[in-house]
Amino acid sequence: MKKILLTGCGGFIGSKVGELLLEKGFIVLGVDEMNNYYDVRLKEWRLSHLMKYKNFSFTKMDIASPEIKDTIKSFSPDAIVNLAARAGVRASITDPFVYFKSNLEGTLVLLETAKKLSIKKFILASTSSVYAGEEMPFNEKLPVNKPISPYAVSKKAAENLCYTYHYLYDMDITIYRYFTVYGPAGRPDMSVFKFIKAIDEGTPLKIFGDGSQQRDFTYVGDIAEGTVKGLDLTGYNIINLGGNSPYSINELIALIEKEVGEKAVIEYFKSHKTDVPATWANINEAVRLIGWKPLTTLPDGIKKTVAWHKENRHWLQDIRLID
Repeated sequence: MKKILLTGCGGFIGSKVGELLLEKGFIVLGVDEMNNYYDVRLKEWRLSHLMKYKNFSFTKMDIASPEIKDTIKSFSPDAIVNLAARAGVRASITDPFVYFKSNLEGTLVLLETAKKLSIKKFILASTSSVYAGEEMPFNEKLPVNKPISPYAVSKKAAENLCYTYHYLYDMDITIYRYFTVYGPAGRPDMSVFKFIKAIDEGTPLKIFGDGSQQRDFTYVGDIAEGTVKGLDLTGYNIINLGGNSPYSINELIALIEKEVGEKAVIEYFKSHKTDVPATWANINEAVRLIGWKPLTTLPDGIKKTVAWHKENRHWLQDIRLID
């Protein structure tokens, strides 16, 4: 396997996966629509690092557009890694249509194209959000039939669509359910990015709830390693990639305060209806199928992320945060 079509290459996870693929010698065609859900300068920064590799090329395109079929045919990849998605649980309530266009219709276009071109390997990025209401630690055998956001519904529907194409056309499909990914060049709608920026600049950070809610934070480098390992899997597999060590929001803030060297100014708000009290990944399948365990602890990951923020604060100060 030499050539990889990577969608969402300007995204937080996609860019890190792309970097790892390129370092391993793969030829990568990156596709991203570079939408403005959050400040596009972050995507441009990530993309600029990928463009330094000789074995990388880029096409700006919506994965749901009909034109992508010709792009894929011309490139003739050995596998498709679909990390393009509209992310954000709360924002999906405001505009659910755009989530289904990207997360479901876009996945359908890619699967149908893969079928027609006999591309047998497909990787899909899914989310821990599908586990809302289930008992922890979350494992892949849970029924996940109680989604509480359009975002979660769009991702679960894409998972089901992938199974259909595996069943009908014998495609090898690996689905990853990611758990609260953080790290350098993260998204400004995610807590780690928002908290570091607010604490560093001395502005209030918003906490929805009392801060006791827990998340299974997972460092983006570990996520990239696990994702690339999925290229070797056959059959149909759903795999959790999570830190396997939940921390509370209050504990997260304390770690960031330590690395930034400043105290947080906190404003508390009522919990959002789509918030869950905790997430926690059972990673037994990841260990069994791909030999993956997270290597980066939250304290170490926060140290790296704060260091990146300090190096880039001259332009990050202008990035607008998203509630």
